Amino acid sequence: MRYAMIMAGGRGTRLWPMSRDAAPKQILPFINGKNLLQIAAQRLEGLVPPAQRYVCAATQHEAMIRQGLPELGPDQFLGEPCGRDTLNAVGLSAAVIARRDPAAVIAVFTADHIIEPEEQFRAIVASGFELAERLPDSLITFGITPTHAATGYGYLELGEELGQGARRVAQFKEKPAAATAAAYVAAGPGRYLWNSGMFVWRAATLLDCLRRYAPQNYEGLQTIAAAWDTPQRQAVLNAVYPTLPKISVDFAIMEPASRDPAVRVAAIPMPLRWLDVGSWPAFAQTCPQDAAGNALAAAKHLLLNSTGTLVASSDPNHLVVTVGCHNLLIIHTPDATLVCAADQAEAIKEVQKQVAEQFGAQYV
Repeated sequence: MRYAMIMAGGRGTRLWPMSRDAAPKQILPFINGKNLLQIAAQRLEGLVPPAQRYVCAATQHEAMIRQGLPELGPDQFLGEPCGRDTLNAVGLSAAVIARRDPAAVIAVFTADHIIEPEEQFRAIVASGFELAERLPDSLITFGITPTHAATGYGYLELGEELGQGARRVAQFKEKPAAATAAAYVAAGPGRYLWNSGMFVWRAATLLDCLRRYAPQNYEGLQTIAAAWDTPQRQAVLNAVYPTLPKISVDFAIMEPASRDPAVRVAAIPMPLRWLDVGSWPAFAQTCPQDAAGNALAAAKHLLLNSTGTLVASSDPNHLVVTVGCHNLLIIHTPDATLVCAADQAEAIKEVQKQVAEQFGAQYV
């Protein structure tokens, strides 16, 4: 049977001060009145039935997530007592779902993306399901054509064709240095793709890779899964999950699997509009813009002699006014305001740490 799991456990630190630990970006309704998790779930309509969709996120956010996704059943929320990176999120989902359905094929998504058009997205993911069902030893990822030499994404070097539009991944490189990324992009279209962070695999195949490449994580996750549908779930989860080695699925599984002759790592190109909403400049691309290229996400605003500036406010009654501002990020919340040069957006993650140290957890 086909399943889907949406990872929604990120902290969204580069979207501070609007994204907070208590209400991170994926559950903030700041994309046309919807949150990113709702948008991710909407994309699955007609692809995977609601009863076969799971969400993996922080336990503390369960109530807010259920409020936004009322179709999510009580057995479909996979609560993490603490963040242990993506390997443990995908491993937990595979272990729990496989206990319920040993033949499960799981598509993994993240609650970070804007992907359009949705109809084409569903068709491409359906081809991924078909490939995983036809080639059970496969780990399938979806690749995006690079638009620039990004160092924050993994790169997929493409090899032979496998059908369903897929190509074997000859090499998987997670977050290369700038010079290496530039060389990948210069190689031309059809040679390298960005790894989108979305996957399809049989639960049994993923678990076998986990057993061989990350045995400590495997043992712990199997212990949790064995207790999941029992009264001991929370006690076992709280005791074991925080001890699991913290590592991404890309480093722990995809890289070694791409070198393993017993596993077929495949990539399906996804030639769609794909936006990873992980920073304020990316968020700005989702906003309406005026004639001067200012991105507008504040209910009340007045921008004079200003260009290329994002203004965002969580207070519908707060007026944001700029005069002579160029290429800035101006983010207003009731207790914190950020003003940042747009080309310094990556520093916001470090700023958030310093805010916590100097002013306390109430601001993060």
